[in-house]
Amino acid sequence: MDTQETSRILIVEDDERLATLTQEYLDGNGFEVSVEGDGNRAVERILKEKPDLVILDVMLPGEDGFGVCRRVRPEYSGPILMLTARTDDMDQVVGLEMGADDYISKPVRPRVLLARVRALLRRLSHNEQPEAIASDDDSRLQFGGLVIDNAMREAWLNDESVDLTSAEFDLLWLLASNAGRVLTREEIFTALRGIEYDGQDRSIDVRVSRIRPKVGDDPMHPRRIKTVRSKGYLFVKEV
Repeated sequence: MDTQETSRILIVEDDERLATLTQEYLDGNGFEVSVEGDGNRAVERILKEKPDLVILDVMLPGEDGFGVCRRVRPEYSGPILMLTARTDDMDQVVGLEMGADDYISKPVRPRVLLARVRALLRRLSHNEQPEAIASDDDSRLQFGGLVIDNAMREAWLNDESVDLTSAEFDLLWLLASNAGRVLTREEIFTALRGIEYDGQDRSIDVRVSRIRPKVGDDPMHPRRIKTVRSKGYLFVKEV
């Protein structure tokens, strides 16, 4: 049986009409969908029900979407897809910093939403990790004091555990397993999200900026994860 058929989604949205339309569309595509319109109650439901995926609006009564994301992240490991009403990058950046896995701007196009939901659930339901673009069978990589273990999905810096979100680990592993090679944003985006890069999405850049200090890199003058202008990112083997 397709695991998608049993995937449970919680939509946190106070616009009843939009929430109902979204629920009906996702229901029609084989998901089990419930709706919550209040931010405070959403926190309780996410932590209690542990849905397979949360679609989270930013503007909510009670706790806003950023606060909901921040509060549940320590105990909820499922994907969070954040809805942003504005095209302003700030909503998207803040959402990613709070631990969201992906975001989509309103008005929501149903087919785009469905594609994002399926892409996020695909790795979850099949326990898939983003594949390295270069062929590499090793599940543990070490670069000086930095150790990255793909089987355990953990990283350590000088024997201290590195606190990474699931999305941050995916990106770090992808870059590290292709150490010495420049990966374009297009390659990274496709490997991590399973959809084409639109040329405007900043999620990769935000996550790189968050990963750098966690792995001992200088955010102002990075030596481990370098930005290659007009191309992408380079993970340096030796620094």
